[in-house]
Amino acid sequence: MRKNAIRAALVPGLLASLLLTGCAAGGGAGEAVPEDALVIYNAQHEQLTEEWTAAFTEETGIEVVLRHGGDSELSNQLVAEGDASSADVFLTENSPAMSLVEEAGLFAPVEPGTLELVPEEYRPESGAWTGIAARSTVLVYNPSLIAEDELPQSLMDLEDPEWEGLWGAGPSGADFHAIVAAILATQGEDATRDWLAGMERNAIVYANNVATMKAVNAGEVPMGVIYHYYWYRDQAKTAENSGNTELHYFGGEDPGAFVSISGGGVLAAGSHPEEAQVFLAWLAGEAGQTILGEGYSYEYPVASGIPARSPLPALDSLDAPAVDPSVLSAQDVVDLMTEAGLL
Repeated sequence: MRKNAIRAALVPGLLASLLLTGCAAGGGAGEAVPEDALVIYNAQHEQLTEEWTAAFTEETGIEVVLRHGGDSELSNQLVAEGDASSADVFLTENSPAMSLVEEAGLFAPVEPGTLELVPEEYRPESGAWTGIAARSTVLVYNPSLIAEDELPQSLMDLEDPEWEGLWGAGPSGADFHAIVAAILATQGEDATRDWLAGMERNAIVYANNVATMKAVNAGEVPMGVIYHYYWYRDQAKTAENSGNTELHYFGGEDPGAFVSISGGGVLAAGSHPEEAQVFLAWLAGEAGQTILGEGYSYEYPVASGIPARSPLPALDSLDAPAVDPSVLSAQDVVDLMTEAGLL
């Protein structure tokens, strides 16, 4: 009864009321699907999104149903489903999946008040969706195998013969595809093709970021390209998989300093457009970003002035290359990586 009363008060007032109060969200994705529930296709971390939606539902009374999957899986599913999709909202870990759905013309414009909560560098110029979180590319290294002053000066250096067999990465995942997309956006197609050819020669291939970090920690390989938060999460627990390693931030707007934007968008053909916009505003608002900033994920908040969790370096200190996240192409990356023999 309480939730219904809150919902009745909130939806007509919509964004203005949410943005003024900075309210929280919550959720609970029940298996039973209430007719008026928001359906979210979720490629973000399941635990984080469940924390978000539980708080959102508690605050607003708007029920949420989550459909979990990966970036590529759900973005391709949305394109295949088109206007027949049951999704109201799409959340991702990396922006190339958002770009795929945007290019298919499936997003409704994000409410201007929501966009104003997010600095321009953390959302696409198109306004078709918005950033909701971020993660930084880093080089994890084992100081017993390579000294800090011996590390490559740029991510692009890793294509050189001197680094053969000395670094690892997980090329099959959406995380690494986003990093390659940034190389493509900042360095161009020819340079990206050369870098991928160098990677095919030089890199030890692992299943994903965690496997790469574990290999560096175990001394299998001196260095690995991963996202930052895997290391910080492990350090916050037992450091079992990272205790022998350190992180190197390339900085200097190098492609190796790329910050990948996690996105959120409202599907134009969804059945609950007002509630979907409310949810997106809530994610970018104080409540949603605080849950992110204080939570287990160690990802970066990108909106509402919420700081990152200690001991992360500040997001604006990473000196990342400027990349419009809506130009990062998943398909072009897959084509180039397939051509290089990495997929």
